[in-house]
Amino acid sequence: MESVKVSIAGQLAERIKTREAKCGVVGLGYVGLPLAVEFAKIGFRVTGFDVQGSKVEQITAGNSYIQDIPTAEVAPLVQNGKLRATTDFSLIAEMDTINICVPTPLGKTKDPDMSFIESACKDIAKYLKPGTLVILESTTYPGTTEEFVRPMIERADLRVGEEIFLCFSPERVDPGNPHFQTKNIPKVVGGTTPRCTDLGKLLYAQALDRVVPVSSTQVAEMVKLLENTFRMINIGLVNELAVMCGRMNIDVWEIIDAAATKPFGFMPFYPGPGLGGHCIPIDPFYLSWKSKQAGFEARFIELAGHVNGHMPHYVVEKVQTALNDRELPIKGRHIHIHGVAYKKDIDDMRESPAIDIVHLLMQRGAKITYSDPYVPVFRVDKEELFAQDPIQCAAQADCVVIITNHTDSPYASIVEKAKLIVDTRNALKGYKSKNIVRL
Repeated sequence: MESVKVSIAGQLAERIKTREAKCGVVGLGYVGLPLAVEFAKIGFRVTGFDVQGSKVEQITAGNSYIQDIPTAEVAPLVQNGKLRATTDFSLIAEMDTINICVPTPLGKTKDPDMSFIESACKDIAKYLKPGTLVILESTTYPGTTEEFVRPMIERADLRVGEEIFLCFSPERVDPGNPHFQTKNIPKVVGGTTPRCTDLGKLLYAQALDRVVPVSSTQVAEMVKLLENTFRMINIGLVNELAVMCGRMNIDVWEIIDAAATKPFGFMPFYPGPGLGGHCIPIDPFYLSWKSKQAGFEARFIELAGHVNGHMPHYVVEKVQTALNDRELPIKGRHIHIHGVAYKKDIDDMRESPAIDIVHLLMQRGAKITYSDPYVPVFRVDKEELFAQDPIQCAAQADCVVIITNHTDSPYASIVEKAKLIVDTRNALKGYKSKNIVRL
């Protein structure tokens, strides 16, 4: 029996080494499509699976809908048969490796929503064959791979570590980052068994610059949560410092810049209008939820979440105070929002603080316009807004609020035209004007 077990793993390893393995990627979003492209670029035949027909149609036509993946990379891969996309999950039966890259949102009570992973695992389980490597990349709580995924895909004739192989590898995508993308971001991978880890490492090592194996799926799951909890807590700290410094009339940005000159023991984090994106506002609460299951209260995480969650309210208070100082009520005022994406130089609106800020301003009776070169349409409170010219709106508005500091924004013209600016990102660092109010 042992020789059969080894031969199953050995045959899969050989198919991976020779690039003959057929690779499946379930979920063609910000994580799945870049990974599929990297595998296809080195010669694997890759099939992307997605429930959204529109994504499949785009890929089939050779187009990319992900900002960091140029269509010029996708088109030739599709043309030469290295990359295809489908909504037909029965093709899972043809795959030798399957990476699960589906969303893992939180519910309204901040409990993990496992429905996307569950759906993917059910589809995979129907068609799974011996000699297949399954890797979960969706961010989730420690224990998910072992406690949730494994029971869904394992059978008496498909035992994990023997006939099939199971790993967890946290995605580390940073949309819009020109320096670090899928290929050169170190890839952590942990398997259910040592053989699973070896196969997971072997697969990623074909396409990515560095692979970091760890001892278990639980360790790999916790790595991702530590990374983003670290960021969330430190952002919460500087956000609290920003509120504190605002009460004391001290420039928090100058403080951070000066502290950052220390060559050891300090890492600069910067305040802002609130957390956004698909990771930092969400991932730490997976850890908080799991710790509660274990009877432990994650107080740092909960407190940082509270501080960061209050920042949109603090921004609106800043706007209201700045208008009051000019004897203007917020109701009926024209407020122009400059930048609505969750971070600079991307088109991603997920969890953007602009959504909450605009909602709160509308509640107070403000009239809203916005500009963002990456986001042509902005929907909030069932209202659809369309991007407008930033300079023209700056001249017309009673107040401009900079939420996202896009690199190519016409800041000089905005400063020249605007009557009042609330800058939540220090985008106007170096500009001197009595009309600028900083966070």
